Amino acid sequence: MRILATDLDRTLLPNGSWPADPGAIDLFNELTQRHDVRVVYVTGRNLDLTEQAIREFGIRYPHVLIGDVGTSIRKYGRNGWQRHAGWDTHVKRTSPRWDADAVRSAVAGVDGLTEQEREHCGPFKQSYYVDHDRSETVLKAVGERVKGRFDEVIVYSFDSRSGKGLLDFLPHSATKQTALEYIADELDVSKPDVVFCGDSGNDIFPLTAGFSGVLVRNADEQLVAGVRQAADAHPELRLYFAKGGFKGLNGFYTSGVIEGAYHYGIFRDVE
Repeated sequence: MRILATDLDRTLLPNGSWPADPGAIDLFNELTQRHDVRVVYVTGRNLDLTEQAIREFGIRYPHVLIGDVGTSIRKYGRNGWQRHAGWDTHVKRTSPRWDADAVRSAVAGVDGLTEQEREHCGPFKQSYYVDHDRSETVLKAVGERVKGRFDEVIVYSFDSRSGKGLLDFLPHSATKQTALEYIADELDVSKPDVVFCGDSGNDIFPLTAGFSGVLVRNADEQLVAGVRQAADAHPELRLYFAKGGFKGLNGFYTSGVIEGAYHYGIFRDVE
């Protein structure tokens, strides 16, 4: 079994400022069906926003949805979406000090930090918008109040479309990386047989965790720099930077996912 896991916004979804190849999503859908690939979406979107993306862009339903930046896992089948109760139990057991309400209280009043709408928060996710121009100061203040107190990880990324910084507090056991590791273990798939595609800050963990990583051509410069630094320190990492020009595709978004999947042999043309 091979797993093709991908972030959604500006990775699989062509919703950035770069040009998209017409028909790339249809090609992705067709290739994953034809090659019987296990498809996993790994996204910051919640279930409602993921459903919206499926309707708006025509992407296929995945076998597994890792949503809310890794804090929720759902499987999709004949009966629709089923929440993975075992994942919730695992997170509670492995991050016993996690407390979303306590994190919320700890960062209250930090200048430049605005809590996201409640639908973007949850029992394992406390999220904020950040004044990106002041992000260094905000992150310093946040670290002083939170770091190490709640079994947490602090993930910062930049939304190039809105111009806002995005800050997520998550249990250390519930990130994009750990959720994908959990699914791979459950399906008995080794890390090199999991291809993960990403484009922005919160993708750095799975990209540098030992999976077969793909950075789409439009990947954020900060992410590219961070991944290259990790690769210098750990040359055994498997990483592919989509360049475009493959099969006439430009390497942005869905086209970069397809290019990377071919690079690792998930898709193969039959002569």
